[in-house]
Amino acid sequence: MDKPAICGGDPVRDTKIFYGHQYIDEADIQAVVDVLKSDYLTCGPKITELEEKLCRITGAAYAVVCSNGTAALHMACQAAGVKAGDEVITTPITFAASANCALYCGARPVFADVNEETYNIDPEQVKALTSKKTKAVVAVDFTGQSVELAPLLAHCRANNLVLIEDGAHVIGTRYKGKCNGSIADMTTLSFHPVKTVTSGEGGAVLTNSETFYRKLLLYRAHGITRDPEQMAHEPDGSWYYEQTALGMNYRMTDMQAALLISQLDKLPMFSARRKEIVKAYDEAFSGLPQIIVQKEIPESDTTRHLYILRLDREKLRIGRKQFFEALEAENVCCNVHYIPTYYFPYYEKLGYARGLCPKAEKLYEEIISLPLYYAMSNQDVRDVINAVTKIAEYYKR
Repeated sequence: MDKPAICGGDPVRDTKIFYGHQYIDEADIQAVVDVLKSDYLTCGPKITELEEKLCRITGAAYAVVCSNGTAALHMACQAAGVKAGDEVITTPITFAASANCALYCGARPVFADVNEETYNIDPEQVKALTSKKTKAVVAVDFTGQSVELAPLLAHCRANNLVLIEDGAHVIGTRYKGKCNGSIADMTTLSFHPVKTVTSGEGGAVLTNSETFYRKLLLYRAHGITRDPEQMAHEPDGSWYYEQTALGMNYRMTDMQAALLISQLDKLPMFSARRKEIVKAYDEAFSGLPQIIVQKEIPESDTTRHLYILRLDREKLRIGRKQFFEALEAENVCCNVHYIPTYYFPYYEKLGYARGLCPKAEKLYEEIISLPLYYAMSNQDVRDVINAVTKIAEYYKR
């Protein structure tokens, strides 16, 4: 048996591979250069072009692009009417923004436990935690696998709640044959560099509701409108505008929009390659009793943003921290997604305590995010598999 590098053996590879990396080609670069040579750097025609393209790809009626995924969540909560005294149900296995968006509006996040096989929010837990104060549900498509939209939507409709799908991971995924982004009341997207497609920083909100759409436009741009039909007073002239709501400056630049338009042309290619890598991982790790493979619901045709390695700690002589460090020594640099949100000191100060979501907390202790991105070579994939297998076999009970 090969000795792990952390114990003095040779690493599986000589150069480091990281858990995520953007792919930028000459078409992407030229798209940005063209904007730099144009008349508009922001609030220009590329914003409209991008929003129309997102609608064509996802099937959503409306798209509002913005500065990042966090801004998208904040805008969605504002459009949903979330306010002080309300509650918003979400999952703790997510980036903090999924809960922070409720706090931005003065509401209280309520954390629902996850399905222990798919790692997504459990609809039954959402039902159990719904109260008279509940205004919205922020359901996160963790790793890119769709949440169980049908039961969540049915519950939200029955209780007059707004379903916000936090789709930061989900672009390229379909639920029951329909693109995610065209199903929930609002779906938020993120285009950070480790996501499937990127604009550097950037986000969007997709919706089929014209009412939500018009609110999102306001909240993106200071709450300011130039539409006479939305004004309280007669315009003084063509220069006139009014602030009718309290919004933020959450606008995206045309440079970012141009990059994302070009990236979206490659979405089918990116999606196909990610599926190939996930299939290779699943096949390799399904044969390792020390590893638990994430289950997928049959309704989700998933473009995976993250690949989660889950350790069966009862079958290993080391814990997650040691396994993580052993992978690093093999030059396979990973990450952990995510620390349960209510573990953070800020949330502790708000009165949240550990023990709220036992399945999520157990999951956190056992997971590692492996490298997964379009530009990984077949050798890169084999190196990751070999590193995981080497460590799992060496430290098995």
